[in-house]
Amino acid sequence: MLKFPNAKINIGLNIVEKLEDGYHSIQSIFYPVGLCDALEVIENKEPQAERFTMTFSGIEIPGEANDNLCYYAYHLVAQDYPLPNVKVHLHKHIPIGAGLGGGSADAAFFIRLLDEKFELGISWGEMHNYARQLGSDCSFFISNKPAYAEGRGDRYESMNLDLSNYYIAIIYPHIHINTGKAYSGVTPEQPLRSLENDILNLPIEQWREFIKNDFEKSVFKQYPEIKNIKEKLYSLGAVYAAMSGSGSSVFGLFSKQTFLINEFKECFVWEGKI
Repeated sequence: MLKFPNAKINIGLNIVEKLEDGYHSIQSIFYPVGLCDALEVIENKEPQAERFTMTFSGIEIPGEANDNLCYYAYHLVAQDYPLPNVKVHLHKHIPIGAGLGGGSADAAFFIRLLDEKFELGISWGEMHNYARQLGSDCSFFISNKPAYAEGRGDRYESMNLDLSNYYIAIIYPHIHINTGKAYSGVTPEQPLRSLENDILNLPIEQWREFIKNDFEKSVFKQYPEIKNIKEKLYSLGAVYAAMSGSGSSVFGLFSKQTFLINEFKECFVWEGKI
């Protein structure tokens, strides 16, 4: 059985508080986009097969199969449900460490895939609970709908945000941003305006003025080429552009279809209907 885990973008990202455990409390809008990996699971019926084997293609993924979130997801589910031995293949297309949630999407879709493939009957709440144990934003990809995120990025409220009339370009400059270091460059503070209300009530042409990503200031200072991508997207007609998550991907929303590959020749570029 095959599924296509998709990426997400952050529309706005406020870092509002540093928590006692060292994590940060954030406010953000998570929005799913069409940039996808491909994930396949089949039952492994070979004699003396290992419980879980995983192979990869596409973008190189650091580490071994048992470092992958899908490995941990399998064993979480297997504690509560009878799972056969499986072979898993992941074709990686979503850039890694780019602020797009690709690894979290793979893990969440893998939970959904196990449930569907082996008819486990896992409840929606259980799937969310498994996903939360794997990473802050994993649970978002269980429902995979636009949501207002709070806390560590693991508490969600569905929202009626529809950007289907727009096109998106995602530009990844092959720069890996260390998330911990990115947080160290930000001073948490309570925002003056409600991100959720601004997203829903302001025309998209005004988002540029009021909706910010708090990581941009420190990341742009360290990597001015990322700032240049955002500025170039605006010069090419984006109605809104921002870095996603802690970077380094930058996205632009456009009212017309884009063809920007030649504008960013040294970067990974994905374009499509949002």
